[in-house]
Amino acid sequence: MTPQEKRLWFCYLRDYPVKFYRQRSIDSFIVDFYCPKARLVIELDGNQHYTLEGKEYDEIRTEILERYELKVIRFSNLETNRHFPEICSVIDRTVKVRLNKLLQLAEDS
Repeated sequence: MTPQEKRLWFCYLRDYPVKFYRQRSIDSFIVDFYCPKARLVIELDGNQHYTLEGKEYDEIRTEILERYELKVIRFSNLETNRHFPEICSVIDRTVKVRLNKLLQLAEDS
């Protein structure tokens, strides 16, 4: 794990009330963090993700993951370093929105 991934894991996701897994295999990809209950993938992106090839690869990867009805959210390593509390808030809000949405879909079925 990168230093940013370690920070997010040990300072937030490891003890988050909804279970997250790190370095999970989905399809042919290894995602940084995965919350199956919220169907949420979190990716922390280093510099290689901001090249033309990196952006194209990430777009394809996100499209494939979304076919599994997963939500993918991305943060740069720089954002993680500079705005850690805000990133944690975004993750928390996203999990809650996803759980509510999935609960509503289950009730409507």
